[in-house]
Amino acid sequence: MDRRSLIAGLTGAAGIAALGGLAALNACQPRREPTDRYGRTRIRFATDWRAQAEHGGFYQAVANGSYSRRDLNVEIIQGSPTVDVPQLLASGQAELGMGSNAFIPMNLTAEGAPVSVVAAFFQKDPQVLIAHPDAALTSIADLAERPFLLADASINAFWPWLKARYGFTDSQVRPYTFNPAPFLADPRAVQQGYLTSEPHTLEATDGFQPRVFSLADEGYPSYANMLLCPDTLMRDNRSVVARFIEASVEGWQSYLNDDPAPADTLIKRANPQMTQDLLTWGRDQLIANEIVVSPGGRIGDMSAARWEAFFTATSEAGIYSPDVDWRSAFTLDFLRS
Repeated sequence: MDRRSLIAGLTGAAGIAALGGLAALNACQPRREPTDRYGRTRIRFATDWRAQAEHGGFYQAVANGSYSRRDLNVEIIQGSPTVDVPQLLASGQAELGMGSNAFIPMNLTAEGAPVSVVAAFFQKDPQVLIAHPDAALTSIADLAERPFLLADASINAFWPWLKARYGFTDSQVRPYTFNPAPFLADPRAVQQGYLTSEPHTLEATDGFQPRVFSLADEGYPSYANMLLCPDTLMRDNRSVVARFIEASVEGWQSYLNDDPAPADTLIKRANPQMTQDLLTWGRDQLIANEIVVSPGGRIGDMSAARWEAFFTATSEAGIYSPDVDWRSAFTLDFLRS
């Protein structure tokens, strides 16, 4: 399932309204996180979906002690189809959360919610378009006039960017219900997907290698797997945020370069439906497609230029008002040594 499109649609009025109320409530109240019996700060980190390879670095940081060595006791709360991460942050059920794509923090910023991105652990958004095998298809531009199976959240997210860039039209859109049957039945259909999931599932289940087109490789500027942090936590416990980022970077370095078995064990324990085959394949895709490490060799990195490019593309497509303060969606304070 292309869960990021589903999760993006969950960042709605309830979560945004609750975060707005949280800002007023905590405006003058110092925030203090609880500690365990060893004096480590407890942090609940809410992910955007069930445990998987895309979360491997965080689970590795739990397994290899990267968090505990920095006096953090981190509990990873895995997501689901009904989990709204901003709602968890607003209700105090999580201290930190994961933003699947740049639309989530930008939506929050547009509504004045007191949350910012403090690190981006995917330099590329793994969102892809999937087509049937066809040697004539060499780029996204070749998908003109084909039907696109898209979820509602995708229609309001990357579809305007696709229309502006390639001249696609709304008449091409068909509803995507996270069931591959309509795609399999129509050899001209194009389906949304996630690089580390749907292509492997289609090949394993249906016996063919689909054509896969990465939006990021054709200029789509969104980050992914971003760390969402309430402003109150940054204000009152900056050291906790800095140590969490530092440990997570260490965890991702280990997951990508060392033995991933410690993280895989925790992932399969949290999500019994996850298979080792999919975990291995997903990690291989993260490495082969340079999803995690920035061109400068850093993990978690961001730049104002990338955020501005995202906002420019989406505001020109009519998604955001030009007067939205896009700089409030993120901070680079924790990423510069």
